[in-house]
Amino acid sequence: MKYVALIPARLGATRFPAKLMASLKGKSVIRRTYESAVKTGLFDEVVVVTDSDIIWDEIMQIDGKAVKSLGEYESGTDRIAEVAAEMNADVFINIQGDEPFVQREPLEKLLQVFEGRDADHIQVASMVQLLTDPQLIEDPNYVKVAMDRHNNALFFSRSVIPYPRNTGITIPYYEHIGVYAFRKKALMSFTLWPITPLEAAEKVECLRFLEHGVSIRMIITNYMGIEIDTPEDIIKAEKLMELKGWV
Repeated sequence: MKYVALIPARLGATRFPAKLMASLKGKSVIRRTYESAVKTGLFDEVVVVTDSDIIWDEIMQIDGKAVKSLGEYESGTDRIAEVAAEMNADVFINIQGDEPFVQREPLEKLLQVFEGRDADHIQVASMVQLLTDPQLIEDPNYVKVAMDRHNNALFFSRSVIPYPRNTGITIPYYEHIGVYAFRKKALMSFTLWPITPLEAAEKVECLRFLEHGVSIRMIITNYMGIEIDTPEDIIKAEKLMELKGWV
């Protein structure tokens, strides 16, 4: 099977403008994301899809692959679909540009669902990790996921889900990791649908699939790193790099 990783990279960001060009121990966030994806060795191609000449230049300076998107998009999935439409692959992987610590093992688990027993029934897949810090569970910057018994997503929310109305039982909380995998048909369908009400309310793009009845298989994985959403996340990321000995 052919797997292509596409990294949507928008320069503007509401909470942290130009965060993808922020320095993370001497390298930009987007460069670290690109290099981490390539390093996994899982993909036939890794391509940054951006609206920015600055980001395009950053990737080209390291002899990477980058393309300029032509349209204005509400989500990274819409952005990569423009490029995927002209490419041949069995599965496209959307790795958010602010995920500088993507690693081989969890991505490999994600790809394996498209080759397993029920692979024919899976059109979209993504990943979660266990969230245990009460402060982070309450934090709207952390998107939580509720799943069914087959690890299909029931809902994504910035609110606390499930709400602990019954405090007598222990419920695990899962954080969504910003990596998606799509069969081409599902990805192309996504771009034809207008933004849906729940997606617009939560600002969580994968809700568009659920609102159109498309299941999303979730892979439970170990901690992958830190998503860069705020300037404070740069500090956290650099501390993690020091702890892990990453350069």
